[in-house]
Amino acid sequence: MSSISKSDFGQYVAEFFGTFVFLTCGLGCVAMVRLADAPLNIWELSMVWGFAVAMGVYLCAAVSGAHMNPSVTIALAIFGCFPKRKIIPYIVVQMVAGFLAAALVYVIYQNLFDLKLAAAGADAAKRVALAGVFCTFPNPGISMAQAFLCETTVTAILLILIMALTDDGNGLPKGIMAPLLIGFVIALIGGSFGPLTGFAMNAARDFSPRVFAYLAGWGNDAMTGYPLSANITIPYFLVPLIAPIVGACLGAFLYKVMIGKSLECQLDD
Repeated sequence: MSSISKSDFGQYVAEFFGTFVFLTCGLGCVAMVRLADAPLNIWELSMVWGFAVAMGVYLCAAVSGAHMNPSVTIALAIFGCFPKRKIIPYIVVQMVAGFLAAALVYVIYQNLFDLKLAAAGADAAKRVALAGVFCTFPNPGISMAQAFLCETTVTAILLILIMALTDDGNGLPKGIMAPLLIGFVIALIGGSFGPLTGFAMNAARDFSPRVFAYLAGWGNDAMTGYPLSANITIPYFLVPLIAPIVGACLGAFLYKVMIGKSLECQLDD
């Protein structure tokens, strides 16, 4: 097996730090709301996530391309020009970054976690809700099928707009504004659909921190979300793990075929 080149290694390191910074800030914001009772509404919370993504992109885009999301990596490898040999290394560093970001947020907020858990006592729903600092759970009013559809839809929208904003052939070149505009896309999605599933869209944002929550004491409850919703019929972790991959591939396919082809035709005219 050939050794990793310096260029590849640098990309993996950059991808790790971009993902780590964005998730540390995003999860920290959720912890602030749930543990310190910060009075942020859904739009303000979505904006923080958007800015966290934008800063992560600014940090590593020039080196790694700033995927910061396994769904993005898979979609760009299938429908873009990303080398398939880098899929697994990128996903590994993204997932490790998500786990370590969750661990850091837990250590920083540990005293507040202890106070909230003590106040929750034997109330299983309240205790599981605190795992929501790290991972997403569905709104009690929606079904699992609706949750899957929501995560698929929002991730498809994310990929369509990422590809549009980074395609200089589609409108004016966005240049240094592209990361900030992608951050606004995240905020827009969160403000539109956030209360339904928490707009995970990203296994590094959801599954890796969920694994940390599992190990930190929440156990299987972190994986299932029970008893937060009577509509949970399968281990809920499967929804934000699988649906974003489906949505990302769908979004990348639609952009490449429906919009990218049209742009190519215009250039040929």
